[in-house]
Amino acid sequence: MERAYIGIDLHKAFFQGCAVSPTGEREWEERWPTTDEGIAGLLARCGPESRLAVEASGPTWAFVDRLVSHVGAVHVVDARKTRLKAGYAAKTDRLDARRLADALRRDSVVGIYYPPPAIRDLRELCRYRTHLSRLQAGLKQRIQALLLRHGVRAPRGLFTQRGRRWLASVQLPGWAAAELHGLERLLDDMRQQLVPVMRAIRALAASDPIARTLDQHPGFGPVFSVTLRAEIGTIARFPDGPHLASYAGLVPRVARSGGRQWTGHITKAGSPWLRWVLVEASVHQFRRPDRFGRWARRLAMKIGRLRARVAVARALCEEVVTTWPRA
Repeated sequence: MERAYIGIDLHKAFFQGCAVSPTGEREWEERWPTTDEGIAGLLARCGPESRLAVEASGPTWAFVDRLVSHVGAVHVVDARKTRLKAGYAAKTDRLDARRLADALRRDSVVGIYYPPPAIRDLRELCRYRTHLSRLQAGLKQRIQALLLRHGVRAPRGLFTQRGRRWLASVQLPGWAAAELHGLERLLDDMRQQLVPVMRAIRALAASDPIARTLDQHPGFGPVFSVTLRAEIGTIARFPDGPHLASYAGLVPRVARSGGRQWTGHITKAGSPWLRWVLVEASVHQFRRPDRFGRWARRLAMKIGRLRARVAVARALCEEVVTTWPRA
């Protein structure tokens, strides 16, 4: 069977497909539901040499997993970096599928990293821990705000064992008392859910050789090391630190025209989880006694600590790339 180039415009409930030949002639167009029957219908139209382009979205990984072993290649497309709109005045699902197929045929799609299932599962673990930690912090803030609204001055260490005993003795009027007890129960639940998650992260930090190496960086620790391991996946994607910093969205926007150049705020493109880890880890770099720490302190005095944290996080990318264990 002749190789076909197939563009897939994927949605939660359905997907639109379009196939073009190597010469650019449209072979077929069809729409299926995003179910096993729909995917079977797509695979019936595909040959072993077919190449597919699927735009990255929420259900993409589960969708691609069911296709990748049955076709020649599946490209997960970064829509922001792939020019798909040339030659079309309108935007519909059918036209989007056509654009993807044609861009794939012309070899002008920009693919993104397709993480293996083990890396995706590790990402779920790390992101779950982050969500639980943020929910826990939010509950603590709500409790403190509730006490403040009713004129109750909380002692230091409110959420230690001693502080929780004091909190249990607080009497608030009306529904405020019910709210306080409900927030306390939710806080206890968050803490219980965090226990097995943190246990798993510490075990991975001790057993994975890459995470162990990253853990040796000042200020990283098990959580940051495992999160970096999960978000980067394979370091071979990044030849040097600036490429990793660009993926983390830590590089400034640059505009050049007529021999002049303007730089703006950081792009914040790429992985927000990786950017969060690097910026948080940068806090500890100012206390390092080595050359890197001295440079970070001088920079903080020159441009301010908040701006220096971003620059230090960007510099950390070079350390991560150079110290990452190679197979």
